[in-house]
Amino acid sequence: MTRAVLVINAGSSSLKFAVYAADAERRRLAAGQLEGIGVHPHLLIRDEAGHTLIEWNWKDANRLPAHDEVLAGIIAFLGDNLVDLDIVGVGHRVVHGGPVYEEPVVIDDAVLADLDRFVPLAPLHQPHNLTGIRAAMKAFPDVPQVACFDTAFHRRHPWVADTYGLPYDLWQEGVRRYGFHGLSYEAVWGRLVARAPRLAETGRAVIAHLGSGASMCAVKGGVSVGSTMGFSTLEGLPMGTRCGSIDPGVLLWMMQEKGWDADRITKLLYKESGLKGMSGVSADMRDLEASADPGAQRAIDYFVFRIKREICAMTSVLGGLDAVVFTGGIGEHSAMVRARATEGLDFLGLEVDAAANAVHAPVVSTAASRVEVHVIPTDEEGIIARHVVRLAA
Repeated sequence: MTRAVLVINAGSSSLKFAVYAADAERRRLAAGQLEGIGVHPHLLIRDEAGHTLIEWNWKDANRLPAHDEVLAGIIAFLGDNLVDLDIVGVGHRVVHGGPVYEEPVVIDDAVLADLDRFVPLAPLHQPHNLTGIRAAMKAFPDVPQVACFDTAFHRRHPWVADTYGLPYDLWQEGVRRYGFHGLSYEAVWGRLVARAPRLAETGRAVIAHLGSGASMCAVKGGVSVGSTMGFSTLEGLPMGTRCGSIDPGVLLWMMQEKGWDADRITKLLYKESGLKGMSGVSADMRDLEASADPGAQRAIDYFVFRIKREICAMTSVLGGLDAVVFTGGIGEHSAMVRARATEGLDFLGLEVDAAANAVHAPVVSTAASRVEVHVIPTDEEGIIARHVVRLAA
């Protein structure tokens, strides 16, 4: 039998999972993703060589499966097709660890109660994370479950980077800047220093996680010292359908002049804004790049403007800059976004090589650039597997 760990990343409409050998190498044995939960579920599972093990679409439109049923089916499939596996730990991506958790933790009743308590801090994400945890606990009742938090990487911020200009008692109640995408930043930093070891101790990097959710992080010697995301996953950069930073006076105006309640404003900020709302075309950067619609260009213009602005802001937090890293679907695959977001930053010592950028090279800065510009795929599941092996296997 091969000792293995299962990693689960349960989102609102998708569920990603991977199986890793529970050893120092942590070889990925299988991985898959179910998309369209609650709409048109589609499952794809591949083995370690990338060969498709199963692909299917849910046929019964009158009865759509819930997360727990989906996860139970995936676990049953793994048991039938990877019969030589002994699952010794299960790791979960958990969006919010509140002000409590700075590190991954083995889940017990007290931890589970805390995660339930943090649901109001991440109402669109945390419930699905908890569903995944409870389904896995049911399927593997005697196997340790490990929570890995998207907020934990940012918990050592200086106080000034974590607070708002509000009465201090609200900060004590938990109204503070948490930051997110921490598992991605942890993974990317590890890959960056493997590529450029000289940055490990004191290197100053701005990492841009650009996808349907987007944020940026200032990392110094492996420690997060600033993040564009704050109390929620709304703050900072504009995203696929999320607005990014906004004057709270706009929200007061919507309430007072348009009579909108919290539910209507929530829908606007999370589902109708960002690239989708600004462009009127699509939330997908690929569609916007291919579109001749003026709205698409407006959305791109604002997106790259905010990235460029945050690179400069994060550089000031770091006290200088040694590297910029692009990751995530847009960061890895859009040469246009990388080029425009770094254009004119020669005053920081940053210069991008157009030819290298066009082919998505691992390093896209010129030889003369004082600041290295890297393109690095993230690996949140791999980081979770590492923590599970350390804590539970």
